[in-house]
Amino acid sequence: MHENLIINFTPTGMIPTKKMTPHVPIHVQEIVEDVLEASELGITMVHIHARDPISGEPTYKREIYGKIIEGIRKHAPHLVLCVSLSGRNINELDLRSDPLLLEGSLKPDLGSLTLSSLNFNKTASVNSPKMVQDLAAIMKERGIVPELEAFDIGMINYSKYLEKKKLIEPPYYFNLLLGNIACAQADLLHTGLMIRDLPDDSLFSLAGIGYEQLKMNSLAIASGAGVRVGLEDNIWFDAKRTKLATNMELLSRIHIIANANERAIMKPEEFRSKMKLKPGNGEYGRK
Repeated sequence: MHENLIINFTPTGMIPTKKMTPHVPIHVQEIVEDVLEASELGITMVHIHARDPISGEPTYKREIYGKIIEGIRKHAPHLVLCVSLSGRNINELDLRSDPLLLEGSLKPDLGSLTLSSLNFNKTASVNSPKMVQDLAAIMKERGIVPELEAFDIGMINYSKYLEKKKLIEPPYYFNLLLGNIACAQADLLHTGLMIRDLPDDSLFSLAGIGYEQLKMNSLAIASGAGVRVGLEDNIWFDAKRTKLATNMELLSRIHIIANANERAIMKPEEFRSKMKLKPGNGEYGRK
């Protein structure tokens, strides 16, 4: 019997715009509403990206992250929340780490930590060794768990280096993202090698970039892994790109596949227990 299914919901991301799809939630209230609807359907955790309220561009500002977190926790104080610390559009430590300074009821449980630099099809995500280590150190000090993002096997190896330097500590949570043009491809061999190399005491979810999302989510559900799903990684419902998806359509499809595989959705409370997180409902993070 497979353990319960982690659903890591990624509603916004950095790339989708209203011109690309009217369904992507960009403004604070839109994101909050999508997350709360997803929570009612059944998810484990949320990977949050904030956008500037005027330009719609990605922003690092803790004030905006704080408004999103406040809106979610007003109605779903148990949900596990992760803030993005992406290096796609900024590369100064004080800016990227800004959301980690939120406190009290606004403190995130996790912060994303991409384990190396990489190229996407049009942009680069720059994550120098010093940046990765500094972000990990701040999270450890703040009692915020890294959401370890690996796009290839080398990034998993780097997580073991961080472990040796005592910058991260188990239990670990990984997103394994496959199908990016310059990284591990979305097939069984790449996936299996990445899973094999994970550190002991790791939970993980599989993500597919673009039309690979459904394939990797399906593989994850069938094989006992978790899923990362949402408009951040894929804005289309079908492989032929004839129908723009909504977040709820993508999530509902995951529930159908999970039900067919007799996998119940992991509740946030179970994830918190497995990851040694505080219980939520006013207490967040690992300290």
